[in-house]
Amino acid sequence: MKLTLQILGVVVAVLLTGAMFGTAGWTRPPVRSEQTGFRGTGMVQVQNPRTLAAKIEANAAPAPQDPAPPGGEPATQVYQNVQVLNDLTADQFNRVMVSITEWVAPEQGCAYCHNVENMADDSVYAKTVARSMLRMVRHINSDWKNHVGETGVTCYTCHRGNPVPQAVWYDNPGPPHAKGFAARDGGQNHPAPEAGLTSLNYDPYKTLLGNPDIDQNAVRVAATTALPTSPSKPIQDAELTYSLMIHMSESLGVNCTYCHNSRAFSSWHESTPKRVTAWHGIRMVRDINGHFITPLTPVLPEARLGPEGDAPKANCTTCHQGLAKPLNGASMLKDYPELAGGPMAPAQ
Repeated sequence: MKLTLQILGVVVAVLLTGAMFGTAGWTRPPVRSEQTGFRGTGMVQVQNPRTLAAKIEANAAPAPQDPAPPGGEPATQVYQNVQVLNDLTADQFNRVMVSITEWVAPEQGCAYCHNVENMADDSVYAKTVARSMLRMVRHINSDWKNHVGETGVTCYTCHRGNPVPQAVWYDNPGPPHAKGFAARDGGQNHPAPEAGLTSLNYDPYKTLLGNPDIDQNAVRVAATTALPTSPSKPIQDAELTYSLMIHMSESLGVNCTYCHNSRAFSSWHESTPKRVTAWHGIRMVRDINGHFITPLTPVLPEARLGPEGDAPKANCTTCHQGLAKPLNGASMLKDYPELAGGPMAPAQ
C-alpha cells in the first residue's frame, strides 16, 4: 500500500510538473536578455528568439505599389465626388485606391466600398467609413509625429488584409450577473484577455482609451510622496491603470522596463525615452477613437457594432500586434507620401 501511494505521488508530481510547463507560459531555452539599465534594477528585456522570429514574419509589410509618375491631371478633374484625396493627381489617386483594396479588402475588391456601376455614388456605407479613415491616417501622419515619427501609418498598419482589423475592442458589458446590488463588481475578479487574464478591471479601454477629453493625469496613480496627499487616487483608478499597462506590455511584446525604471516607476527623468512615446500614443488612440471612429457608429450596420451598440475601436494591439514597432518598423509613409497629409488632413 505504501509503495502504491509513493508511485501515485510520483505520477501526480510528474503530471503537475508537465501541466505547469505546458500551461504557465514556460518556454524552453535559449532565451535572449538585453540589459537596458543599471544592474540590480531589473532593467532588462527578455525575448524568446523563436517567438520573436514568428512575430516578425507575421508582421511583414507588403511590397509597395510602383510610384505614380510625376505630373498629370488632378484627380478632381478626372473623377467625380473626390472629397478627401483631392490634392492628388489621378495617377496618385489610383495608386492609393489599388493599395487600399490590397490592404483592406483583397477578396471583396472595389465593390467593398463602391457601387461599381457608379463609382461616385455614396450608397455603400464602407465608402463613408473609408473617407473618415483616410482623414484619420493623414491626421496621424501629420499631427502625431511625437508617436509615429517619420515611420507613419497606412491602412495596412491596422487592417492587414481584413475589412475590420483583427485587434479591435468594444465596450465590455461584463459577464452575466444578477441584477441589483449583486451586480456591482466594479469590473473586478473576472479574468479577461484585456487585462492579461488577471483579476484587474476587465474594461480599461472604455475609460482610458475611449474618451479624448479625459483628464490628462487619469493614468497617473503612483505616489511621489512618502505620505498620501489629497485628493488621492482611488484604488479603482489604480486597477484601471495597471490593467491598461498590462495591455500595452502584451501589445508590444515587452515588459514594464521598456518604458519605466523599476526602481521608481513614477519618475519621468529615470524612465526611458520610450515612455514619452507611449504617453503620446495613449493620447493618439483617444483622439482617433473619439474623433474619427466613434462618430461613425450611426453609419455602421448592426453586424459591425459591439454588444453595447458601439463601433469597433483601436487600441495598442491594433497596430503593434506583439512588436515594439508596428510591422517591425517598416516605413510605410516613405513608400506612400500620398498619405502624409494635405488640405483635408484634420477631421472637419
